[in-house]
Amino acid sequence: MKLPWKSDDDAAAAGTDTDVSTTADDDASTSTNSDSRGPSATPGKGRPTPSRREAERRRRGPVAPPPTTRAEARARKKELKSTLSKEDKRRASDERRTQRTEQREKMMAGDERYLMPRDKGPAKRFTRDLVDSRRNFAGLFMPFAIVLIVVMFVPQLAVYANFVLLVFVLFMAIDAFVLGRLVNRRVRERYPDVDPSQTGFRLGWYAFTRAMQLRMMRAPKPQVSPGDEV
Repeated sequence: MKLPWKSDDDAAAAGTDTDVSTTADDDASTSTNSDSRGPSATPGKGRPTPSRREAERRRRGPVAPPPTTRAEARARKKELKSTLSKEDKRRASDERRTQRTEQREKMMAGDERYLMPRDKGPAKRFTRDLVDSRRNFAGLFMPFAIVLIVVMFVPQLAVYANFVLLVFVLFMAIDAFVLGRLVNRRVRERYPDVDPSQTGFRLGWYAFTRAMQLRMMRAPKPQVSPGDEV
């Protein structure tokens, strides 16, 4: 603004000083705002940060679909073996052997996670305990069969061996019938809600086949001793 007592040159100089001061103030304000954001402020990417799993999947590339046939599975396994070194193959073989050993040990111990489908369930476990707690006549079948084979080579004893075999089979059938009825009755008493398809002849046959095996050869291993109360 020009005052009456100032000349035109003085008014122009004052206006110039005012503009320079305003520009300096604006620059200082801009600098202050820039400094307040800090050097670490970066513009947004416009997309979410990928997870670790997604990043690993991108590095590995696309995953092949699972094999649909056994031939395709064998071909993939053969191709994978061709890319492994001898050290890798030996390490993989040792790992598989160790895994199989651990699974068999747990299966023999009666771990439900590693049992075969025919051995799973509380009714089957109770049946095994019943069979293992009694002395079964059918358990003599394998030793008797070995002795009978040896005796058959003696002509003078072959005739008597046939008669003894028939008597033994008769007693074994009677023992199997008694065992089957005992197992089914005890299982129904212990587990009233058991599936009827899991009892009857099927359960009796399961008990009989276990009773025919030598105690040391039974799988899973017996969890009770002969004569124990079950």
